[in-house]
Amino acid sequence: MIFKGVGEDRPYPPHGLDDPADWAHLAPRMVRLDELVTTRAVLDLRALLSQDSTFYGDIFCHVVKWQGTLYLEDGLHRALRAALQGRPAVHGRVLDLDTRSGR
Repeated sequence: MIFKGVGEDRPYPPHGLDDPADWAHLAPRMVRLDELVTTRAVLDLRALLSQDSTFYGDIFCHVVKWQGTLYLEDGLHRALRAALQGRPAVHGRVLDLDTRSGR
């Protein structure tokens, strides 16, 4: 299995980072694919195979840590492309809601 799990929604509370620019304050780090739970079960194959699929967005995946689990909020196409290329990890910006909520 590529990911730790495949979800269909965001089980964590709203975090207020709605625009890709809102994530810029989080430094990217490597995140293993097998530690991620997706928040979407469906992807657009055209977007996956597009050469410029990250042209208008952040080049890093957006990951939310909630109750000890890492959720892939944005970047499913990038993560899957990395897996198809044999890479076990991607660069992602991780928002730690566990720390934010005092856990």
